[in-house]
Amino acid sequence: MSGYAVFLRGINVGGINIRMADLRDALTSCGFADVKTLLASGNVVLTSEQGAAAVKQQIEECLRTSFGYDAWVVVLAAGRVAELVEACPYPEDDRETHTYITLASDAAMLDELDAAGAALEGSEQKRLGPEALAWLAPAGGTLDSPFSKISSKARFKATTTTRNLRTLIKVRDAAAALS
Repeated sequence: MSGYAVFLRGINVGGINIRMADLRDALTSCGFADVKTLLASGNVVLTSEQGAAAVKQQIEECLRTSFGYDAWVVVLAAGRVAELVEACPYPEDDRETHTYITLASDAAMLDELDAAGAALEGSEQKRLGPEALAWLAPAGGTLDSPFSKISSKARFKATTTTRNLRTLIKVRDAAAALS
């Protein structure tokens, strides 16, 4: 059994509301073990005998069937979440800025997002790997930041999701407990 972190895109915003207990029950009924949800924004750790690609496919099918929406997730091995947190050069907590990590299931789409962000004046970002890009936003102005506006475009919807660094640290710690 391998431990995974699963990041759901777009739940509990925009009319797609899923209770975490219902999410946990659905994933358990779809054959996953040790399912634990974190926060109410679609962060899950679980174990499976399958590889990450198969876990992604099975979870998306499970969510579509159980909750009736077009589900997209990013799945990372538990150890990879720890590596990404460690690789992030930005602070966990800062009064002036917030640190975010955009996770992707498609490296080419993240390449495109990375290039678009790099072209922005004053943008501060760092590629952490083929599946992750760390970036900063001013405190209190995340949704209005130029990078946030680019990353929220529809073309990235099916392949990316963003979490703040504090959330990734909580997911890392929960995923470590699976081992």
